[in-house]
Amino acid sequence: MKSSEWESLNEDTRQHWEINAAFWDNRMGSEGNRTARLLVFPTAEKLLALQGGEHILEIACGNGTFARRLAVQGFTVTATDYSQAFIELARGYPFENINYQIVDATQPEQLLALGESRFEAAVCNMAFMDMAAIEPLLEPLPRLLKPHARFVFTIMHPCFNSVDMVRRIDEHDRDGAIVLDYSVQISHYQTPRTWLGTGINGQPEPHRYFHRPIQSLLAACFQAGWVVDGWEEGSYPGPENPDDVFDWTNFSEIPFLLGVRLRRL
Repeated sequence: MKSSEWESLNEDTRQHWEINAAFWDNRMGSEGNRTARLLVFPTAEKLLALQGGEHILEIACGNGTFARRLAVQGFTVTATDYSQAFIELARGYPFENINYQIVDATQPEQLLALGESRFEAAVCNMAFMDMAAIEPLLEPLPRLLKPHARFVFTIMHPCFNSVDMVRRIDEHDRDGAIVLDYSVQISHYQTPRTWLGTGINGQPEPHRYFHRPIQSLLAACFQAGWVVDGWEEGSYPGPENPDDVFDWTNFSEIPFLLGVRLRRL
């Protein structure tokens, strides 16, 4: 994709989030929604393996739920997002050890303005699939981190979540008992693509997603000099939801989340 193309898509994506920010803030609240609390945050914390006194950089912080979770634990956080609306909402939950800044993670000069060799770790939760390009983040990010620091990102698992994914329920008679099998059907995976979709039902307008197969995702990381140092595939722990058969809690064998820890050689 040419730079002019992804820059246009990036601005289009930012405008969607400016419109949707207040709705998402209402649904996420101060501590995050179910997906954040049960899957995203525990996975990110496990991979970050945080130690006392560390200064953490968060990319694409949204309304600041994860930054606040870290701040409560005593960590210093610089939390960034390219949506002015999200940053203003995040600042409505004041914490002394969080510094919120408007930063477009696809603009290296804005990232580097945060300060070189400043952070022990960086994290980006559930945002790579919202970015038109990830290379402009992956390449300058090491300059912001101290030696031996780590970068963790979480995303919807690209093998099982895309525009063409269909959740299926099949009924079987096994040994005289009727059982339900929960599965997903995938008809598109290999080719990167973008589409408009809904993250939370009822949001004012759809926002843009960017699908990358794992090989493309990691190729960008390797090209920027990162190596994979940790890997988690997260499924909902239950309990199952009998009132909504298509709820993800019923698909406990299908990873909803992918978490990756990267380090520089």
